[in-house]
Amino acid sequence: MPSCFLWRAVSSMTPRKKLQGLVAATITPMTPDGQINLSVIHQYVDYLVSEQNVKNVFVNGTTGEGLSLNIRERKQLAEEWVRQGKDKLDQVIVHVGALSLPDSQELARHAAAIGASAIAVIAPFFFKPTNKDELIAFLQKVASEAPAVPFYYYHIPPLTGVKIRVEELLDGIKERIPTFQGVKFSDTDLLDLAQCINKNEREQFAFLYGVDEQLLSALAIGADGAVGSTYNYLGRKTTLMLQAFAKPDLALARKYQFLTGEFLNFVIKLGFGVAQTKAVMTFVSGIPMGPPRLPLVDASEDFIVKAKAKLDSIVWPDGD
Repeated sequence: MPSCFLWRAVSSMTPRKKLQGLVAATITPMTPDGQINLSVIHQYVDYLVSEQNVKNVFVNGTTGEGLSLNIRERKQLAEEWVRQGKDKLDQVIVHVGALSLPDSQELARHAAAIGASAIAVIAPFFFKPTNKDELIAFLQKVASEAPAVPFYYYHIPPLTGVKIRVEELLDGIKERIPTFQGVKFSDTDLLDLAQCINKNEREQFAFLYGVDEQLLSALAIGADGAVGSTYNYLGRKTTLMLQAFAKPDLALARKYQFLTGEFLNFVIKLGFGVAQTKAVMTFVSGIPMGPPRLPLVDASEDFIVKAKAKLDSIVWPDGD
């Protein structure tokens, strides 16, 4: 990357307000032969901002197949999102978690150098931490490589198998990780989330919920916003739900949540994951997202036809 871009990115960093609202968990576009396709990121950014009213992104996470990419690819994607998002996106959060501590540290240093708004780290999940202290030790070693960059823990026990409660993890975490800013909470344990919010009100941590079909429930107990894949193509509808909740017009907010859930319930029964998300984003946005990387395989034509028909059949409260 040209040094002038590094300077511009870092020099443009300004004090940030608390992260809230919607954050799109970005998809990694790929060419038909399975290489990352950086050429459509510019169009992708413009689509999120203009069509979905989403101005925050979470790059190289689960939806982005981050753990299926090599270090070079992850750096290239982070650079392109920061570059294309300049003056358009509010925050570009880069997931730098990896099974290898040195890899995660390298990605953290790189994210800091290119001017990422924040970094996030998933728990290592092959050799797993078995308690809070082991997990914090890993997270601290990564966060310390980017000492001026806000740090988020990415909690997703259904995929990592690491079930250390976040309530326990947060006790005293600022003393170990001064840059800690919050959690991407991708679990259905709303009791744990509620305790996190209740016990850490003074800390001003950001709690971003990651189970899209249950977002309204998380908002009701105090979540600040959400990181999810559906905000790539249902961002505008979910923003209307957030606005209804804030009024408060709970009946209207529930309508939006129920309709999002109706679509997700339908596609989950067909078989729904990252590959199918890529297919949905492709037919909704018109931007080619390409195939997933093995071991994931392309969505079937049958899935695409049925998912498109279902989404087109939904009558939203705003009449669109």
